[in-house]
Amino acid sequence: MEELNRTKDIPTQVKDPELVERRRRQIADAAVQLFIDKGFHKTTTRQIASAAGFSIGSLYEYFASKEDILYMVCESIHAEVERGVTMAMSRATGGQSALREVIREYFMVCDRMSDFILLIYQETQSLPSQWQNRVLENELRITGLFIEALARIASTGELPNLDESSIELTAHNIVVLGHMWTFRRWFLTRHYSTEDYINLQTKLILGMCSKKTYE
Repeated sequence: MEELNRTKDIPTQVKDPELVERRRRQIADAAVQLFIDKGFHKTTTRQIASAAGFSIGSLYEYFASKEDILYMVCESIHAEVERGVTMAMSRATGGQSALREVIREYFMVCDRMSDFILLIYQETQSLPSQWQNRVLENELRITGLFIEALARIASTGELPNLDESSIELTAHNIVVLGHMWTFRRWFLTRHYSTEDYINLQTKLILGMCSKKTYE
């Protein structure tokens, strides 16, 4: 229901919110692969409707434009990333091990969703300004999860090099390092496994935050 609430401002002609959510999910799932394969601008709403098993008229009952579909896709991707990080935080037991678990889960989600994350960065500029702002808000909300985790651990004294002014920057660093696996995978996957990348980046992050480099 959270995802439904976050996309409730997308215009629709259908009154049943549960039906709207199901049909929009069906359309977005069909659209995302077309956007990845063909690009947003070369994908037509007719192709999306066909891939989703809808008539073009039925599609427009749930989405007013192709840009609205792209926004729904971006919302879904961010929700999946946020869900993975939140679940890792709920399992974490505390201390540096908690941060390692959260970083691992986030990087694994980034690996699993590399094509989708790249899509957001490539195509967000195609969205109307109100949707662009929402996408940026989603990015900041995910960063906020890392700020929360870092602040909690720093309060225990286990990350002595982290003070209030550096926590936010460190959180942004973690988010960008996850995305780097997406942007630079053409090179990185030739030299590092996913596990190598996670372990090395975690070592670097913890080394910046503590007196001793993580072993």
